[in-house]
Amino acid sequence: MSTRVVIDPITRIEGHLRIELETEGEAIVRAWSETTQFRGIETIVQDRDPRDAWAFVQRICGVCTSVHAIASVVAVENAIGSRPPEAARQIRDIVLASQEIQDHVIHFYHLHAMDWVNVPSAAEADPEAAVAFAASIGSTWKGNTVERMTQVRDTVRSILESGQLTIFTGGYWDHPDYRLPPEANLMAVAHYLDALEFQRSMIRINTVFGGKNPHPNFLVGGMACSIDLDKSETINQVQLSQVAGWIAETTEFVNACYLPDATAIMSVYPDYFDIGAAQPNYLAVGMAGATFAGDPAESRTGAVEDVSPGVLLDGDLSTVHPFDPAKVTEYVTSAWYSYQDGDDVGLTPDQGETTPDYTGPEPPYEWVADDAKYTWSKAPRYDGHVVQVGPVARVLLAYAQGHPHTVELVDQAVDTLGIRLEQLNSTAGRTLARAVEAVTSARKLAEVSFPGLMDNISRGNTEVFDPSRWAPSSWPQSASGYSFVEVARGNLSHWVTIEGGKVARYQAVVPTTWLAGGRDADGRQGPYEESLAGTGDHPLVDADQPLEPLRTIHSFDPCMSCAVHVFDPDGHELQVVES
Repeated sequence: MSTRVVIDPITRIEGHLRIELETEGEAIVRAWSETTQFRGIETIVQDRDPRDAWAFVQRICGVCTSVHAIASVVAVENAIGSRPPEAARQIRDIVLASQEIQDHVIHFYHLHAMDWVNVPSAAEADPEAAVAFAASIGSTWKGNTVERMTQVRDTVRSILESGQLTIFTGGYWDHPDYRLPPEANLMAVAHYLDALEFQRSMIRINTVFGGKNPHPNFLVGGMACSIDLDKSETINQVQLSQVAGWIAETTEFVNACYLPDATAIMSVYPDYFDIGAAQPNYLAVGMAGATFAGDPAESRTGAVEDVSPGVLLDGDLSTVHPFDPAKVTEYVTSAWYSYQDGDDVGLTPDQGETTPDYTGPEPPYEWVADDAKYTWSKAPRYDGHVVQVGPVARVLLAYAQGHPHTVELVDQAVDTLGIRLEQLNSTAGRTLARAVEAVTSARKLAEVSFPGLMDNISRGNTEVFDPSRWAPSSWPQSASGYSFVEVARGNLSHWVTIEGGKVARYQAVVPTTWLAGGRDADGRQGPYEESLAGTGDHPLVDADQPLEPLRTIHSFDPCMSCAVHVFDPDGHELQVVES
């Protein structure tokens, strides 16, 4: 007889996610991914100036802060025929890289590490043993000193003695499946705190080029910042020197701290390379930061091309299928929306509809999944396939195409951990892939993107704006455009139709929608659901402490605010949903 388990809310994510499970014994046999948040921005840009759309859709999320703005301006540029100068494209690459690396660091240390690291255990650790442990895993981080470890241990002790766990409140600290020894827990807590300082410094890069963070400033046709090395009110030599320093700090942190930590912690949980597999299909248009205006086969707006767009299907990790944007569709079979031609059809985003139709129970509710519709998240598919997007998809695509740095890092990890390449499709694999990608992205930022911008500036190429298509009189009466951008959580696309100088239609297909969406018309589960219930043996030992499914869901780094973006065109609240 099955037992019903509800995890609501899922914490340490962005937005509101509810997971409903059925278990038999200590295994999950059925799962439903339920986005209970009802909000939105997408349709309020209708009838507005498309040059302003980025400022609205950027507010889809405050975590994925700049990526929606870039996707929006690129989609509009694709529609109106604007071509930003090379320096502007390079700046966008730098902004995307800094955002992605910061996001990965925050995810591992501040959102996901507590699933593996037992904080109270750190209070019992020997600081000298913690330093020795860090050295044994190859961590050369400058914070690995006895003085630092002693300070952190004493801080943890004082927190525990106070009875106020502060930022560590809510953990299942007595769960039997925390496996790290005390010295490893102490090292991890110390690096958790170091990462708080690092990520604050890292994101200053976005502030330099965007004026503020979150939600930096952008511009259709280029960037809103001007470059003049001799003026204080522009991007100048002082600021560029600061950016160079922050990039060097980034490279040091991800190499000396993040990747060794992720590899070492996952090595203590080797069974999680066989837990949490989703469908073995992967989609990406390149490595992190890859940006395309329109069909990736025809154009690119990013400054550097490393890996070609592609799709890996049915577990074949060597055959790269060409990517066709016309094969992207979205279903609402299990979502609280309706389509004019029926809820079992799939619509391409350029023809997408966003018509809310809540048919669920009156909140508060005990169980939602008895109904065919149970979520606010649509279900994207690629040529009918359920696909994974995100770091694991990009790493596998880069590996299949022989990207040297990716191949080097993946081969090292596979050899160290004693796993097979296909085991990256797992809870532990997704966690490891993020660390690998942070290292490859940091190298590209330090060796390609930023030096490329500096070389351009040295040659006098400081233009960051193309004015030729700024005036609406230069646009076609009717135009459509779209963009694809690889961002921290996966593949992001924005689609816009412009009529008479105004936005007539707007859709966004975001990474978490690809991953968190529910069942489609053929009953195929979304990746979250498949990762929990696809094999029928995903562990859940204690329903009151559902640590195991949290590990798997957190490995995707959910962002539910991105996954749902619905609002009345007049800006009126349509429904209140309380979880």
